[in-house]
Amino acid sequence: MPEVVIVGAGVIGASIAYHLAARGVRDVLVIDRGSDFGFGSTPRATGGFRCQFSTEPNILLSMMSREKLRRFQDEIGVDSGYQPLGYLFLARSEDTLRLLRDAQALQHRCGLEEARMITGAEARYINSAIGDEDILGAAHCPTDGFIRAVQILRGYAEAAKRLGVRFEFGVEVRRLRTTFTGVAAAQTKTGEITAQSFVNAAGPWAGTLGINIPVRPLKRQVAATVETDALPETIPMTIWVDDGFHIRVRDRRILMLWPDQPASDFEVEFDERWLQQLLRLAREHVPSIADIRIDRSQCWAGLYEMSPDRHALLGPAPGIENLFLANGSSGHGVMHAPAIGQLVAEMIVDGKTSIDVRALRPARFAEGEAIEASELI
Repeated sequence: MPEVVIVGAGVIGASIAYHLAARGVRDVLVIDRGSDFGFGSTPRATGGFRCQFSTEPNILLSMMSREKLRRFQDEIGVDSGYQPLGYLFLARSEDTLRLLRDAQALQHRCGLEEARMITGAEARYINSAIGDEDILGAAHCPTDGFIRAVQILRGYAEAAKRLGVRFEFGVEVRRLRTTFTGVAAAQTKTGEITAQSFVNAAGPWAGTLGINIPVRPLKRQVAATVETDALPETIPMTIWVDDGFHIRVRDRRILMLWPDQPASDFEVEFDERWLQQLLRLAREHVPSIADIRIDRSQCWAGLYEMSPDRHALLGPAPGIENLFLANGSSGHGVMHAPAIGQLVAEMIVDGKTSIDVRALRPARFAEGEAIEASELI
């Protein structure tokens, strides 16, 4: 019987497995419904990394992850792709500018001293593609930037395997069977898998395992242009906070995002109507790219795993002490995976964590202590 069974072999599950093994818990089994690594949401991430959040838990998770990403090559033997090219949050209104200033004051209190407020002119100097003359100001952090989701996943998975962790694919958990003592087994099509402890790292599918977990899938889409040198790959992730339009460059393609409110749950079909609205925003905000063709074969959709307050559920499931939740990262799972992996391993091995993540405890909703946050999260 394994010491720990992890449901989900995405980047968070792989990170937890590695960190457990590195702490000496070698009898770890990771199971996944897909046929191999990368069949879930991890490869669909756009690869942004930021510490510029508006709540302390997310800032601390990012800062912890950033230090681990900086050591990733030495510790794991793989390039995480971390490039500190910055994030720009642009404000077109006084209310948004105030939101950014308030968030930055908290970031400074948490130790993110390099984040600063800048003028609209400074923002256009940092990213000359900005064609929007209505920008009043912006928040900028030069140590934010980009990462490579699949490289981080593969790095953690291979490092975990070297330490004895086993991965089994094509294993779909129908439910986690509980008794009065906790989770007794993971029930699959071919039988039951027992363990001393279980971890739910099933991403958007976290709520499908027969235990009430407040996580739902949310479709997000990305449009990609044909390969072009119109914009350099060194521009920061640039976000118009007032309407949510994002732009970055990766592998010579301009990637554009805009968060709509799709009605479907697990459906990831690309939506042409969404694309037309996105292109309208692109023409308004970055007119210099208006004539660059969209490559439909390179556009994609994926799933976020959303919690009610858009923050991770991290820790023992309420009333089930041997089930640990690592769910609901709400679009920040890849960037926070290094920290989440270490913290869950600490919970299982030590019964405590090296940073205070009590605010992320899964019981907070029943206790009436959901995290309050602005749209910046």
